[in-house]
Order: sequence, then C-alpha cells, then structure tokens
Amino acid sequence: MSSGTDARIHNIGYRNYEGERQGARYARRVLFTHSLRGAFGLGRSARSKVLPMGLFGIMTIPAIVIVAVAAFVGIDELPIEYTQYAIFMQPIVGLYIALAAPQMVSLDLRFKVTPLYFSRPIERSDYVLAKFAALSAALFLFCGLPLVLAYIGGLLAELGFVEQTKGFGQGLLITTVFALLHAALGLLIASLTPRRGFGVAAVIGALTVPYFAATALQAVAWESDNPDPIGWLGLLSPGTMIDGIQSAFLGGTSGFPGEQPPSDAAGLALLLAAAATTAVCYLLLGRRYRKAGL
Repeated sequence: MSSGTDARIHNIGYRNYEGERQGARYARRVLFTHSLRGAFGLGRSARSKVLPMGLFGIMTIPAIVIVAVAAFVGIDELPIEYTQYAIFMQPIVGLYIALAAPQMVSLDLRFKVTPLYFSRPIERSDYVLAKFAALSAALFLFCGLPLVLAYIGGLLAELGFVEQTKGFGQGLLITTVFALLHAALGLLIASLTPRRGFGVAAVIGALTVPYFAATALQAVAWESDNPDPIGWLGLLSPGTMIDGIQSAFLGGTSGFPGEQPPSDAAGLALLLAAAATTAVCYLLLGRRYRKAGL
C-alpha cells in the first residue's frame, strides 16, 4: 500500500494449499530418489553425466569381455570370480565414490540448503538415512550390474547353472557389504567439508592410503616368512576387509600374499570390523547433521 491519493490494495492471488499433504515418508522417498539419480548424473547437465557414466562403462568392460568370449569362444571358468569383481575393479569404484559422495552432501553444505530440507516434514535423521541409502544403492548398482553381465556370460558358456547361480548370489552378498561400508565411510568424510574438491581428495586418500599401507605390510610379512599376521593386517583398510571377508566366508580366492585366506579368528574379526566401521561412520554422520544447517 502506498500513501497519498494513489493508495490502493493489490490482490496478488495467494490462496491456501488444498492438495494432499504427503508427509515425511514421501519426502524421504523423494530425497532418496533425487540423490540416487544425482549419483549417476541423471537430472543434471550433460557434463555432469560424463564422469559417472564413463566410470560405469569402464566398470562393465571386463564383464562385457566375459560375455563376448563365452558367446563366441567358450571358456572353462570365469576369469574373475563374482566375489572378487568389486575388489578387482577397486580403483574405478574408489573414483566413483569420491565423485558421488561429495556430490550428495558437500554441495548442500556449501550452498547452505540443508535448512530447506529440514523445513520440510523430515528430521535430520531422515536426511542422513536417505543419503546413506541412496549412495549404498548407487554403489550396489555400480558394482552389481557388471555381475549380472558376468552371470549371463557364465550361463552362455554352460558352466553349470547351480554353480554360477551360487557364485552370483555370493557376489551380490559381498557387494552389499562393500556398498554399505564404503557408503558410510564416503559420506562421513565428504560431510566434513563444504568444498567438493576437498571432499573428492579426502575420500580418495581415505580409501587408497590405508589400502596400500595394509598390502605393503602384508607383503613384508609374507617375504619375512611370517604369514600369521597377514589376515589381521587386513583390518587396516576397507578394501582388505572386504577381500578377507569374501575369501574367509564365501570361498573366494584371496588377494592376500600367497592367496591364503585369513584364519577363522581373523576372518571373524574382519567381518566384525566391517560391521562396526559401517555403524560408527553412520552414527558419526548423524551426529554431524545435528548441527549442520543451524
């Protein structure tokens, strides 16, 4: 309203919302779907799709080769075991995690949009759960879809339906453990900085430095004719944890020196360590968002 003889009231057309209110469950589902799509660059610019889709293409190359060889040449056994696929392709998976985790959380912190999420009917715990579930699902798809192609190759090569199905199921099981562990760790690290570049570097460092340290110490132990600590040294990095678990419990070939699986005690310790690391990282991520956005 203005003063003087030109005073007037403008009707700007606001009216009450009369549609259905979906509630927190709908908001969580939408946040999960949006985050999962964003992990592959869907719904974003073409440039944002190049790296995740390119890495996914590289991830599927060995599986495509297996299918091609099985279809035209024939093979006696798969060159890569189902339980080893994610470990074999770990550098590519690590790069993907380093891209996807900061994209999910660092940008929200940088542009200070987390208060907008929390103004909706969701709590901070809902935000953390949706992001964790989205990255876990993205990693499961990233590592699991190539297993589907390899499984098709195994069936085309007539390697045995029961044997291939069992191996495929074991591969999906260890892929689930892999996805949950690395999603919790990647999101926690990425949430500590609003700078996406710093988040990428931090995630790469957290996944590669402990892995190389663990494998170097295992090699030293093997060359010193002291193989007993090798399985326990797998506790030093997420990658060696997964390798030890798949060889100890799922019958996969070990990537440790000498291809020897860890002892029963070391295997159990690796499994408990992976579960504890996932749980602790998730709890710390929830604690991080108790103050985020305030």
